Amino acid sequence: MTDLVIREAAPEQVPLELLLLADPNESKVRAYLPGCRCFIAVQNEQVLGACAVTRPVHGVAELMSIAVCARQQRSGVGSRLLRAVIDAVRDCGARALEVGTGSFGYQLAFYQRQGFRVTAIDRDFFVRHYPQPIHEEGIQLRDMLRLTLEFAEQA
Repeated sequence: MTDLVIREAAPEQVPLELLLLADPNESKVRAYLPGCRCFIAVQNEQVLGACAVTRPVHGVAELMSIAVCARQQRSGVGSRLLRAVIDAVRDCGARALEVGTGSFGYQLAFYQRQGFRVTAIDRDFFVRHYPQPIHEEGIQLRDMLRLTLEFAEQA
């Protein structure tokens, strides 16, 4: 991954199909994307990963979506992309970064390895907000966990 480049990109430069891997509700993604700062992970002129993060409000930014193309998942691209986003959000003066994710699955461990901690549970979020059931590991997602990375806690 030595030639992987992480850079900020305009929302219209981010491949929508990539973000839909993380959030299958296309109308929702299209609604939040224009107001976000976006970052992409590029290697050999190919976009391998992308994310969208809100600008901080009251010192807190929210990671709306992060996704890596299927063939590159679990190869370190997502971790490098997230670390770059954390640095960018911290550099713009935010005190924390929040994210919502399912209550189980590899995504939860991914965020926890980066220092995020569970701060709230939104019961039945995925049932209320998605017209089609979402399944992970053969189980329907129902609850969303809210996780927060407090920058003051980072050494």
